[in-house]
Amino acid sequence: MSALSRVLVVGGGIAGMASAMCLRRAGVAVDLIDRDPQWRVYGAGITITGPTLRAYGRLGLLEKIKTEGAITNGTRLFHFSGAPLAELSEPPIEGGLAATGGILRPVLHRIMSEEVRRLRVVVRLGVSLTGLEHSADSVEITFSDGSRGRYDLVVGADGVHSQLRTLLFPDAPAPRFTGQGSWRILASRPKDLDKGEFYLGHTHMVGITACSRETVYVFMLETDRERQRVPEEDQPAKVRQLLADFGGHIAPIREQVGAHSSIVHRPLESIFLPKPWHRGHVVLVGDAIHASTPHLASGAGIAVEDALVLTDELTRPGVSVESALSAFTDRRYERCRFVVQSSLEIGEVQMAQGASPLVGELSGKALHQLAQDI
Repeated sequence: MSALSRVLVVGGGIAGMASAMCLRRAGVAVDLIDRDPQWRVYGAGITITGPTLRAYGRLGLLEKIKTEGAITNGTRLFHFSGAPLAELSEPPIEGGLAATGGILRPVLHRIMSEEVRRLRVVVRLGVSLTGLEHSADSVEITFSDGSRGRYDLVVGADGVHSQLRTLLFPDAPAPRFTGQGSWRILASRPKDLDKGEFYLGHTHMVGITACSRETVYVFMLETDRERQRVPEEDQPAKVRQLLADFGGHIAPIREQVGAHSSIVHRPLESIFLPKPWHRGHVVLVGDAIHASTPHLASGAGIAVEDALVLTDELTRPGVSVESALSAFTDRRYERCRFVVQSSLEIGEVQMAQGASPLVGELSGKALHQLAQDI
């Protein structure tokens, strides 16, 4: 990677940390900035599909995720009453690699951030980017603390509301609200829960993902055309109301929900940026270009894949930085578009038909396609 000696990563989420790790292991000096002085992460838990487990395996973190998360051997489909319906078809990805799993979002953040620091990435918190100037072979950056720096490459991983995307492409489309809201609730893991669970047939879909030996998170997607904002003090009662009709493992979990519960509620937004994904020596990755809704549980996976593919293209002998960035976009474009569009399609089905069996069929087909290698 002779063309690169110093890289700036903007954003300390999954895409940013994965990019920093990959580039640092390739021998590049990497600075990572995040605007949050505490480098906090918001969320309850995340589902990790087989392709995401594969990506984390190539990132070198799979064993830690297995140890601190929960790996299960499939997903069961239920009627919302609790009556069993079917098993979701989830293809094996690689020999010995489970089909699905889950982990608490703060735990995943800790695992990744510890590896970032172990690799001696320079992490600067409470700092944002305020300006950039392109030259033929580098980028001059101005930071919010008044400092400046020159980099051979800038990787923009600053999320769905990316400031860097706006600076690079002022006419880029804005994230759009999909008409659904997402609820995530942490709860104690039922002793006999050994697989993920989806509950169908209701006006909104509900599922359970194990995050550790002791903990699960319940995810619930509801039609929310008004983009409601529910005050925190009202959220436990709202969750119990939304789950009132559900049986199976949902019923005892519902009874646990109270003022002490960890509940995350947010409207769902999505964006897919048309080509190009780079300008000069600045490239966007992760949610900055392809923020997906959670219907395929693939947002983290495609973010890590971005980092792996970006580094692969940048390390090809004799390739210029801009050629590598174009090749990165070409390799990632259709796969990421598929995740975003398929997730939106599943969401549209839910809003039109409720959580019907068609949701499971569409999810199964999409997961089979995503099993293909990157």
